[in-house]
Amino acid sequence: MANTEKKSKKSLIAIIVAIIVVVAAVIAVVALKGGNKDANSNTDQEKAKITIAVPNDTTNEARALLLLQEQGYITLDESKGITATISDITDNPYGIEFKEVEAAQLPNVLQDVDFAVINSNYAIEGGLNPVKDGLAIEGSSSAYGNILAVKEGNENTDAVKALSAALQSQKVADYIAANYDGAVISVVDNPTDGYDSSVDYDALKGTTISVAASPTPHAEVLAIAKEILAEKGITLEIKEFTDYVQPNNVVDSGEIDANYFQHQPYLDDFNAENNTHVVSVATIHVEPIAIYGGKQTSLDVIKK
Repeated sequence: MANTEKKSKKSLIAIIVAIIVVVAAVIAVVALKGGNKDANSNTDQEKAKITIAVPNDTTNEARALLLLQEQGYITLDESKGITATISDITDNPYGIEFKEVEAAQLPNVLQDVDFAVINSNYAIEGGLNPVKDGLAIEGSSSAYGNILAVKEGNENTDAVKALSAALQSQKVADYIAANYDGAVISVVDNPTDGYDSSVDYDALKGTTISVAASPTPHAEVLAIAKEILAEKGITLEIKEFTDYVQPNNVVDSGEIDANYFQHQPYLDDFNAENNTHVVSVATIHVEPIAIYGGKQTSLDVIKK
């Protein structure tokens, strides 16, 4: 009888141990699945948190979004073209979050976002090189060539023609080619000696031409044009601006003779929104816009 009781106790203990083992195994499996679920959830959250900063002005924002579309990250409404904004994104398969930032401030916020799409002039000012540092760069589309612009009606004055000729010189084209490593590209088809035969340079001698410009590369390029005009006794006064608004306002008001900082799509949009009358007289160079890494160093993380 005692032996029977001992056997029963041993059997009961064995059953209890077996149950404990099974329960422990079940808990382990559930925990593992939960862990995997959490890991997958975290991965999804990481995807959703990829943030790209883009310019907040209409034309440059569209330009940035078109570059992202070319890379296969988003799809835009085809009808919007160079006026597209983030509201015109029809497909965002990788859950990218967009942060609209003033173009000039993009290099400053780069460290706070995963990526930023930055205009070359601001990238250069921020110590970035579009060719070397850009993770993806647009082609040198003539639609975004940087222009010399003046108040409507002043296109054919001798002062404007003299400045235009100086900017379209071989000396300026050579300077651009030698100093920007492909980050700025001259688009002047037939560079000249820097002078316009129809201009009365003797009449302009002793006069001053004023021009509003972004610091880099525009003011730097204008410094070469300044040397060309100085040979004819003309002073070129270069006034630097760090925003995209005042250079057009001061030209439209007549305070400054010309500006050199923008491309045609931006000017068209600016005139339409502000009822200004500023027009292009020459296209000088193009600055390819590019995607730069902030918190991330490779675009591959977007599609992971």
